[in-house]
Amino acid sequence: MASATSAILTVGAAGKFAGLVVPALAKRGAKVRGLIQKAAQAEEVLKHGASEVAVGDLRDRASLDVALKDVRSVFYIAPAFLSDEVEIGKRIVEAAKQAGVRRFVFSSVIHPVLSRLPNHALKAPVEEAVLNSQLEYTFLHPTVLFQNYAGAWKGIVKTGVLAEPWSNDTRFSRVDYRDVAEVAAIALTEDRLLYGTFELCADGWLDRYDVASLIVNIGGITVNVVAPGVTITPSAKKALPQEVRDTAIKMRCLNHEENAGDLTGAVFFLASPDADFITGQTIIVDGGNEML
Repeated sequence: MASATSAILTVGAAGKFAGLVVPALAKRGAKVRGLIQKAAQAEEVLKHGASEVAVGDLRDRASLDVALKDVRSVFYIAPAFLSDEVEIGKRIVEAAKQAGVRRFVFSSVIHPVLSRLPNHALKAPVEEAVLNSQLEYTFLHPTVLFQNYAGAWKGIVKTGVLAEPWSNDTRFSRVDYRDVAEVAAIALTEDRLLYGTFELCADGWLDRYDVASLIVNIGGITVNVVAPGVTITPSAKKALPQEVRDTAIKMRCLNHEENAGDLTGAVFFLASPDADFITGQTIIVDGGNEML
């Protein structure tokens, strides 16, 4: 078992995810050192339960070495969408090993074998580096996080529109990262999760309608869905072959391509006072594809 007096380095301690691990560890009496990028973040991290902070840069090996001094365990979660995520992850693993760290808990992602999804696939080489390091380890594989709604929450509340870049009918298991943080704290302070890989999720297999229902139940917020067809955004123009775009046109009553501007009328209506008594509805904006 990791000693309660051993320092645990929490990488990204000021972030929205690692920042939840700090208080989970503090509740267990752990000595937490928060690795932060800016000195201005120190006060908030200390308030959340860190015993001390280290200011450093994940791309600066020297600052990592300082942060890892006298550390026995490391919690690591990569910042989102780093172009050099693999290199940074491997650098942290190597630095931890050379610093004499004993245990490494990596908050990865569910199904890192999905090679067509970069934010998944980039985790696999880091896991391999941990496996080859001879460090004690635990891998956490959380599914879709409820915290992902945080950035859009004010807009959802204001407009009553819940939008995501996939079908309304796509179902995911979802999880609150506060629960993941509790598991991380166990892995960092006890031995029962050693050398394990844990897929973390919550009850339910939710599509967007289910999530909208949950949001409504929180506080009477109206939530409606705008369901587009194949919409030609700038990225879609690059990604979709012309034959796919032509087929989409042939499959709808209104024979022209759909673009983002075709959705604005429905969105503005649902966000207006005229829609105050409308909730739980889906407006299909696909040029009549559903009619064929």
